[in-house]
Amino acid sequence: MKYERLRDDMADPIDAEPVGDVADASALSPAELGFMCGIEVHQQLATGKLHSRQPGVLYDVTIDTVPEQWPRFQRRLRAARGEGGAIDIAARFESRRNRSFVYVQSPNSGLIELDEQPPLLHDQDAVEIALTVSALLEAKPVTMLQTMRKTVVDGSNTSGFQRTSLISIDGVLQTKTGPVGIDVLCLEEDSARKLDSVSTSNGEKVIYNLDRLGLPLIEIATSPDVVSPEHAQETSKALGRCLRQTRKVRRGLGSIRQDLNVSLACGDRVEIKGCQDLSWIPRIIRLEMARQLHFYRLANELRQSLGLANLPPDRRLDDPSVEDEVSAAVVEYLPLTLVNISECFATCESQMVRTGLDIGSVMLALPLPGLAGKLGVKSMDIEGSQLPRLGRELAGAAKLAGVKGVFHSDELPAYGIELEQVNLVRSRLSLADVDGFVLCLAPQWQAELALESVLFRARQAWHRIAQEVRNVVVKKGAPEDGTTSPMRPLPGGARMYPETDVPVFALTDEIWQNIVANMPMTDDERKHRLSGYEVSNDQGQQLLARELDDIFVHHASELPHKGWASVLLENDTANPELSAAVLHVKEAGLITRESINEIIEHFGTTLPTQEEIAQYGEANGFKPADEGDLSAIIESIVAERSDFVKERGMGAMGPLMGVVMQAVGAADGKVVSTLLREAIQNLSE
Repeated sequence: MKYERLRDDMADPIDAEPVGDVADASALSPAELGFMCGIEVHQQLATGKLHSRQPGVLYDVTIDTVPEQWPRFQRRLRAARGEGGAIDIAARFESRRNRSFVYVQSPNSGLIELDEQPPLLHDQDAVEIALTVSALLEAKPVTMLQTMRKTVVDGSNTSGFQRTSLISIDGVLQTKTGPVGIDVLCLEEDSARKLDSVSTSNGEKVIYNLDRLGLPLIEIATSPDVVSPEHAQETSKALGRCLRQTRKVRRGLGSIRQDLNVSLACGDRVEIKGCQDLSWIPRIIRLEMARQLHFYRLANELRQSLGLANLPPDRRLDDPSVEDEVSAAVVEYLPLTLVNISECFATCESQMVRTGLDIGSVMLALPLPGLAGKLGVKSMDIEGSQLPRLGRELAGAAKLAGVKGVFHSDELPAYGIELEQVNLVRSRLSLADVDGFVLCLAPQWQAELALESVLFRARQAWHRIAQEVRNVVVKKGAPEDGTTSPMRPLPGGARMYPETDVPVFALTDEIWQNIVANMPMTDDERKHRLSGYEVSNDQGQQLLARELDDIFVHHASELPHKGWASVLLENDTANPELSAAVLHVKEAGLITRESINEIIEHFGTTLPTQEEIAQYGEANGFKPADEGDLSAIIESIVAERSDFVKERGMGAMGPLMGVVMQAVGAADGKVVSTLLREAIQNLSE
């Protein structure tokens, strides 16, 4: 990957110890810490599914509202060997988690989504959109479109892999801070949408909805040219603007996802997922910087305790032979020793512990020599985010095995576990004061898997942080504090192999030239176009922001500009043809302005004729009052309140407007306002 190649092209390795306060992440210096960052963006396209011709519909359902008639089926997945004969590390990890998967078959999922039928060729609209974005980013298209399979065994793809196709390479994105290279642009399938997960005695059962599976995604991966956390946010915004320029991408929460590839010289590359809110990107990155700095320092502290060589301050200076020696020493120092200590909790008053033991779970213990006081307890940095600590990393490793969490010695007694049980555990394990331990309450097989993961993570504490995928900690749909938790190892090249069911086809020069000749309008061009219409500045900005300007222009020649802009903005999710038709009827004087939104809502997804709209308006009291009758009513109301009008003058407009509208019922507010103004002026004269 280009990310790794550029490591050799950088300035000389950093040989000074990294500086900075982990508790003040905002003050850490990216330049001094050898900061590197690249961004991956995944954007859903507003087309049908990529390989099945099913409609690209998302259903607003939860696990509790899934229609009973939607079929369900269950599967287990296993990791397959890649083209080179190796099983990808991330796939191997997922295979050990003993999970089964239940798939809910939504109406827009058929045999291809069920993996019961070979895929079709790429959706042509999706290919054209991907090529258009390539042209906008000055990327070079490939000559042959070869679909690849990317091993994915977390259940999010029924087939056990994701189809992806390289579209273009070597582009550039211009940002105010500086250019950012575009390494690759791919077209791939989106994954199934997770609805729920259930823990069972036989492992975790994960439930997915297939409505999202197969939606086309554009994946854009930048070079590690991002120079700061703030530049990462700027780059993400610029990529989003570029994608939206096509006006053929989906909008809304979840339609675009950003992954952050972050490293410090003293750390290593980590991929962070779950960064949907762009405002959080700088904070998330800075907290990852603090985490990498913390664990670099902890690694050297632990190495010194065993008389081992320190980690250099730059990973390019690592000596593989030294790291092998450290690894061997740590494996000997931290053996896999699992002890069933359930008897130590026979009198424990913790309801959670007692319930677990009663249903057949066991309490397993993993001794951690020399780690007492190194696991840490929950504490906050100066901005209220959790400080990095080894205990939290160990808990994250255990959760990947499907358990809800673990207990470790630095935080006990707590959670209903008393000092008595802690002392019994220490005695049972023959621990010294400098030794720690981790406890796991779960079925035997699951507790063993969880503590094996904990041990591997604990051994990693003597080394540089692992290359891995991490997930932003989310609470109620938003980042809780910007910190992350481990998700899986960083995948390698073994996960990719050719898709034999989708033929290779040529991206000819003719196809590319047609794309280049039909580029979408730029933002500046769209602003300039709107300036030729009589709309307010706010209306113009809203039309552009909501991507309604093309619809506005399409009907603007036959409708009043400001009125059409108002109706369109007030009914931006409705059928624009219906909105335009209703406004036509209003302009013909057959319905009132106040009834427009209600009429649009009534007809919903149907498209009536203007005559039908007028008939509905008349039948429901939306036909404007006769202007002659309306004038007489207004003059009568003004005359009855002549003293008030003479006293207030035109200040009487507001109070009398409500009185008139109540009296006349259905009437055009603009007409009423004009007639009322004339009546007041006539009385005042």
